[in-house]
Amino acid sequence: MSDLAGSVTLSQVADHAGVSLATASRALNGSTRKVKPELHQRVLASAAALGYSANVLAQSVARGASKTVAIVLGDIADPYFSAIASGVIRVAEANGLVVTMAATGGDADREDATLVAIKGQRPQAVILAGSRHIGEEAGERMAREVAAIERLGGRVSVIGSRTTTGRAVAVLNRAGAADLADALIDLGYRNFAIIAGNPDLVTAAERSTGFVEAAAARGIVIAPDRVIPSKFSRDGGYESVSALLASGARPDCVFAVADVVAVGAMAAIRNAGLVPGRDIAVAGFDDIQMLQDVTPSLTTVALPLAEIGARSLELALADNPDASLTAPIEGRVVVRDSTPPRRAD
Repeated sequence: MSDLAGSVTLSQVADHAGVSLATASRALNGSTRKVKPELHQRVLASAAALGYSANVLAQSVARGASKTVAIVLGDIADPYFSAIASGVIRVAEANGLVVTMAATGGDADREDATLVAIKGQRPQAVILAGSRHIGEEAGERMAREVAAIERLGGRVSVIGSRTTTGRAVAVLNRAGAADLADALIDLGYRNFAIIAGNPDLVTAAERSTGFVEAAAARGIVIAPDRVIPSKFSRDGGYESVSALLASGARPDCVFAVADVVAVGAMAAIRNAGLVPGRDIAVAGFDDIQMLQDVTPSLTTVALPLAEIGARSLELALADNPDASLTAPIEGRVVVRDSTPPRRAD
């Protein structure tokens, strides 16, 4: 990628992508005329490769960063992300800022392209709420885009684990999952399955690893084939647990690395003619608001999601962040009806 984004022209991006100058302009500058999805993605990829920053807010560029905040998240339909976004919006309104949101679906290439597009808007702050991808290459690509945003006067907050990229609102996912494993073992559970989400995502990996390690410390080995990858969604939980039960496996307890995944797991258990919480216990992580309507009530690790969102923007806007903004976020185990005490055999 070029270090001098301003030296790259829109015409060069169009040539690189193999599209017309007009198509490249519409793809990068927010035209109301639609561009075919495949061409749109090609233009964004070329812009990222060349280091082009679209001058979509020329007047704002002249004055410095615009009065906007950008949130980059996985899926706005996921209650986890919508709760975080609500906290960001609350702080943005208090500071007279306008919030824009972009969902990447957890795709690393889409995230890179989104950051390229956001860079051209000169936001005061960018909140990266989607889980980061594991791997040196993914980290380096994100670091380059974050550095480019910061060179233009914006600040970046990353929600998740500690990172060298931007400012971090660190969530102790691994410790929370370990605490949950200890609580479930204390309740009498020994035979676990983990619906682990996407193993390439940092948050999912931290939660499943924390649970496995804590169980091992208590003398309980969770076999690798019981740590089951899944989509990070309700349907992902449903599909993975349906396949698990169809194979003849019957764990005492299913731990899903996110509540939305746990909700799908409970539906799969019911579909198999079993009762969640009675025949197979279920636990999740996050304590999303929709759990108020779930039966049986779901055991989970509660996170202050709206507060995490609010803190992420406060951290980005602060010139000299104090300890209250940089302290890690701890989860709290909440035991509910989905994991009743298990009687000894």
